[in-house]
Parts: sequence; structure tokens; C-alpha cells
Amino acid sequence: MSLTERLERLNQVCRGWMNNYHLTNIYAKVKKLDEWLRNRLRYCIWHDMKKLERKRKNLIRLGIEDGQAYAWSRTRMGGWAVAQSPILKITITTSRLKRKGYRPLLDYINNTQTSIW
Repeated sequence: MSLTERLERLNQVCRGWMNNYHLTNIYAKVKKLDEWLRNRLRYCIWHDMKKLERKRKNLIRLGIEDGQAYAWSRTRMGGWAVAQSPILKITITTSRLKRKGYRPLLDYINNTQTSIW
């Protein structure tokens, strides 16, 4: 599944879930879930790159220097560890995910609170 399809489905599920539970006090739990979702999206992006050279080229496109991109692309960490490490947190930021179509769960909470009052 492509990243755009994944983000569309994720936004649909999150919108429905937040509409169902928007009156409860779940801010802390939503914040943790939102962090996990961003890590999962970073993992999916890293996993989709597959080959080492493609990872290196994509890291360079994301603004990492050549030598650092070479070292990070050949890391021996697993995909989930890389998603939680500075390798992807620096390059695949929340603002980049938002530009691709990701909508953080906290946005749903903030929008429902302003519309209720």
C-alpha cells in the first residue's frame, strides 16, 4: 500500500475514532498514541526504501550530508529502532508528514474543543 493510501485510511479511522470519543478526557492517551503512529509511519517509510543505496539517496534528499547518510543507511538496527532514533526523527518530521496528508490526533481534539465552546 502506498503512503498516500495509508494516510487516507489512517485519517478516516482516526476521524471516526475521535468523533466517537471526543467528549472523554483522553488527551494523555491520544498524545502517546499519536507518537506511536508517527513512529509507525516512519517505520513504514524506512521499510519501503528497502535497498541500502535507495535509503542513502533518500536521506540525502531529506537534507543529510553524504557521509552521515551513508552511515545511517547501513545501520544494523532494526526498522522499529531506526524509526525511534534520530535517523528518522530528524529527517521525517511531523511537518513533513503533515504535508503528505497526515493529521495528528491532537488536531482532532483541539478542533472539537473549540467547536463545542
